[in-house]
Amino acid sequence: MTTDGLPVWRTKKFASLNNAGVTGEGRFSGYASIFSEVDLGKDAIEPGAFAQSLIRRGAGGVRMLFQHDPAEPLGTWKTIREDARGLYVEGLLAAGVERAREVHQLMKNGALDGLSIGFQTVKARTDKGGVRRILEADLWEISIVTFPMLPSARVSNVKNARWFRDTETELVRSVRRAARMMKTQGRICR
Repeated sequence: MTTDGLPVWRTKKFASLNNAGVTGEGRFSGYASIFSEVDLGKDAIEPGAFAQSLIRRGAGGVRMLFQHDPAEPLGTWKTIREDARGLYVEGLLAAGVERAREVHQLMKNGALDGLSIGFQTVKARTDKGGVRRILEADLWEISIVTFPMLPSARVSNVKNARWFRDTETELVRSVRRAARMMKTQGRICR
């Protein structure tokens, strides 16, 4: 049982999304979850975890939010599906929503590049290393965020913009982020 009286398998968690590209009209795609990758909360989503939820809800039943705030919807998800890598998504920012236009510009400029999923755990197990393996999850929202739970989940490509990241640039950025995080954690532990 958790402190709020819910069984451990019914706790809510957030995980990250990797946004693959943004077009001039606000369309973008990416991965809402990379299977088996451990996030900052020591959770890892396992392949097939969203299958039942996607059958029940479909893309139209999952909300697109800003910073997990239900008062800040940004658009709609056109495609959500599991593949060999993770949870693939395609979304469309609502052009008539001021916050969505701001988010679109920030994404194109590279100033806002994280995305994150909100779900309720249905079934999970904890491995010997203390990592909670999410075996089944009820997906209810995917947010565009500043700081995702999965640090490697970032915008990797922006179409029709001056700013562009290729695979090699993204790899260098990931290594630099990891080095900064290790250095910061080292200071905290001393």
